Formats: sequence, structure tokens, C-alpha cells
Amino acid sequence: MERRFTGKVALVTGATSGIGQATAVRLATEGALVGVNRKPDLDASETLDMIRAVGGEGFDIAADMRDPKQVQAMVAEVARRGGRLDCVVSNAAINPFMTWDETSIEDFDRLFETNVRGAWVVSTEGARQMINENHGGAIVMISSISAHVGAPTQVAYCGTKGAISMLAKALGAVLGKRGIRVNAIEPGAVETPMSASMFDQPDVMKYYLERIALGRVGKPAELAAAVAFMLSDDASYVTSATLLVDAGFIVNAEL
Repeated sequence: MERRFTGKVALVTGATSGIGQATAVRLATEGALVGVNRKPDLDASETLDMIRAVGGEGFDIAADMRDPKQVQAMVAEVARRGGRLDCVVSNAAINPFMTWDETSIEDFDRLFETNVRGAWVVSTEGARQMINENHGGAIVMISSISAHVGAPTQVAYCGTKGAISMLAKALGAVLGKRGIRVNAIEPGAVETPMSASMFDQPDVMKYYLERIALGRVGKPAELAAAVAFMLSDDASYVTSATLLVDAGFIVNAEL
């Protein structure tokens, strides 16, 4: 595999499973030194083992996206340990499936503090670090197809993802002059621990498979490939963009 990130340092949030884990492994495979973020109560050893298995390098870095001070400290520590910071992937998020009328104010705040404010802090702190180092960089924010379509048990979650897609565009617009590109990836149906309970339901799986143009649910590694492209010099003229990676689902999506 081409090593597009040799000599680069990357931070991936929420990297203990799913898309974050696959992205951390993909970037390490391509030569990056990867800061593997986890919540303080989780374990990053599986991801780090996978990185070592492909001959890559990574290190464990804990921070809770709901705590801005922890996120700020994490960014500074990744840059200190790596000697620089080139890439940030804001992936950490929660998606507690619940209807709008089951969503308490506390649930709403937890969603937006984790998914939106967490993404804002890690992306802007990463940008500040890149500016201080004066070498440009790239940021990818993981959004969702839910930025475009509603779902009865993900109403507030949809709001967080709509916000992330727009934040990526707006940040890209103001950071371009500093040589920093910012883009968002919008996954469709992907096999992750977050989506497992949904896809375990035969009627839900039938719904998706009937509407996904390619006729299958995606793999985290496929999303990681899209993230790696957006971070790489292959996407050197791409910023403030949202890339829908949904295998043709959105054109057939219905509430």
C-alpha cells in the first residue's frame, strides 16, 4: 500500500472501534504516527495491536469529548509526542437511539456536547496547533447521512450531524489561507458497534438492503479509505466539502 503519510502525525478521536479504529489503522498502515484517542474508561489496546500488526506506529491518548480541557490537553500531548501535528480526524460520537419525545434535555445536551462541541474543540485546537507549527494540515470531521435525512429514533442525532457538516464547510472557508483543509465524510449504513442493534433487526436490514444501490452495508475500512483520501495530498484541492459515502442509499431513502 502507498505510504502517503510517512513522517506525518495524526490524531483520531473515538478510535477504539468502528470507523475511528479502521481509520487509525489505515493511517498507520500508510506511515503516519497515530494518536489513538479513547474515552478514559475505554481500552485502546485492540486498536494499537492492529496498528502494530500492519507494521505501523501509534500511541494511546485518553480524553472525553465532553470535557474541553481534556481535549485541549490531548491535542497538545499528541503534538508533543509526535513532534508535530498534521492530521486530525474528529470521529468520536454517540447515538443513543430514541424518539424525539423520549429525548430529555439532558439527553439533548449530552448529544450536542459530545458530537458537536467535542468536534468543534478538537478541530479548532488542532487547527491552532497546525498554525503554530506553520506547515498547514488537514482535518476530517465524521458526519453522517443523517445530516440530510431524518430517522424516527435519531432526531436529535440528525441535528448534531447537520451541524458537523456545516462546521466543516465553514472552518474550511476560514482556514484555507493558513494552508489547512477541512472536510466532512458522511457515512451511510456501516457495520459498527454503534449501528449493531439496528442492523440486528431483520426488518431494518431489509429496509436498508432494498434501498442501497450496491445492495450491502459498508465496512469501516471502506470509510477509512475515504478519510485517508481526504487527508492526503491526493485531495490537495479539496476543502469545505462533504463527501457522501453511502453506496447510493440517499437517493432511495424514505422516512
